[in-house]
Amino acid sequence: MVRLFTLLCSVWWRFMMVSVGLLLGSQVACAQAAQAPVEVRVPFAPSPVTGSDGLVHVAYELHVTNYYSSTGTLHLQHVTVLEDKTSRVLANFTAVQVNSLLAHPAEKADTTGVVLEAGKRVVLFLWLTLPPGRPHPRLLRHQLAFTTSNGARQLVDGVRTSIVTAPPIALDAPLRAGPWLTHEGPGNPYAHHWNGIVVVNGQTTIPQRYAIDFFGLTPDGHALRRVSLEQLKTSAHADWVGFGADVLAAADGIVRDMRDGEPNQAVLASPSSPTDVTERTLMGNFVVLEVAPRVFVHYGHLQPGSVQVKVGDRVRRGAVLGRLGQSGNANAPHLHFLVSNSAAFEESEGLPFVFRAFDCLGSAKIHQVLNQAEQVTIEPRFQKSSRQQLPLDGSVVTFK
Repeated sequence: MVRLFTLLCSVWWRFMMVSVGLLLGSQVACAQAAQAPVEVRVPFAPSPVTGSDGLVHVAYELHVTNYYSSTGTLHLQHVTVLEDKTSRVLANFTAVQVNSLLAHPAEKADTTGVVLEAGKRVVLFLWLTLPPGRPHPRLLRHQLAFTTSNGARQLVDGVRTSIVTAPPIALDAPLRAGPWLTHEGPGNPYAHHWNGIVVVNGQTTIPQRYAIDFFGLTPDGHALRRVSLEQLKTSAHADWVGFGADVLAAADGIVRDMRDGEPNQAVLASPSSPTDVTERTLMGNFVVLEVAPRVFVHYGHLQPGSVQVKVGDRVRRGAVLGRLGQSGNANAPHLHFLVSNSAAFEESEGLPFVFRAFDCLGSAKIHQVLNQAEQVTIEPRFQKSSRQQLPLDGSVVTFK
């Protein structure tokens, strides 16, 4: 009887210890997975677009705000992007990799993660490649892991954003022939275009999310004719290959805004800082063409006296709008080209687009094409004839 009583007590004690252990384990897990007092949002839903690498990409931003002053400093250690329906992981970023998602990463990444001070916000720029051979996900979910100043772990789970299902606008060439270098172009989160956040009139937008600066090149891949690197600052506009090239309507449309008469800037001179961020303070001479409902093509830095259209004009694709110049906030001759959802630059979101036909010769760096003494090696990473694709940053293209 004593033995039976002892056995029953032993079983009861083990049961209680297991129960307490499970309870404590659950409490520890909850403590480890405490909800972070952080706001995370995606201001503008991403749209899939096929790049000149033949892969489908989405570009978007995560705004992460450490809301309460009492929270103290947080360290963002992990970001995971999942397909919401299947929970399949599409991308994983650990502490050092999270640093690379910033517009201006720290030179020496903190192994404890990206520092997020109380009351501050960071913006993460995500360029994701969607898995080939599968239907595109309709909804993305995000998980973010933080640690507090005392080492406690906090999580955010469930931040969702839909993926736009409508295809990107298809355009014809904005320039003739080529070759052209697509500088500061799509897929480069460190480009001043994509990380150029505009905050005005109660809105935070990124008009230049997919913007491209087109630089004309010689057949051997240089942006200037017979000008050495030492002579760049004294070069004339006419020394630049693209200067004066016809700028073309990339689709049928209606001119919604334009300006002419602004002078070209001196080559490689630093433009004065604009007092505000608008088409008129940035683009010099420009044309804005509405090519579909809430789809606007913007052309900037045109030559003074070259603009051929006025507001309200209906133009056909291929029509000459003006000539490539260096007016406005530009330090070298090039065409600034972007597509957005508004005629007003400062209140618009950049939209993806594709060109119907172009040849991608490969890729090159801007420092190569500016140096006559350097033989430009066009890397053949995307070399092919492209249809319905978006030229990615650094591509060298010719238009049909």
